[in-house]
Amino acid sequence: MNKILKYENLEEELPKLAKVLLNTIQSECLEIKSLEKYCDKYKKACKTKPNLCKASYVVYSKFMQKSDHAFERFIFLDKEGEEVCSVSGSEMELYGITHLAENLAFSEEYKNSER
Repeated sequence: MNKILKYENLEEELPKLAKVLLNTIQSECLEIKSLEKYCDKYKKACKTKPNLCKASYVVYSKFMQKSDHAFERFIFLDKEGEEVCSVSGSEMELYGITHLAENLAFSEEYKNSER
């Protein structure tokens, strides 16, 4: 597992984030992105998954191939990092509803490392 922490302020920004998610995001096993809450695709998903409306972030595997997308699980988090719901890749796609979490700062060590 990668010893370099990806984000310098992940714990401060998301204080309720489960340790297992914290560790897997920091080691780049999983990815975290912010949600584009004003896009039509997100609004439509909220109608079928009401708890999704509470979400501000999504955690997912960046290593999952598109052909296996239906078997993936997306974990949606509120603004403090608490899980609000999880959704199968067979139920929805993330394409077009995520963007870089601008409030999360990459650590200097991460920025200077060879990725």
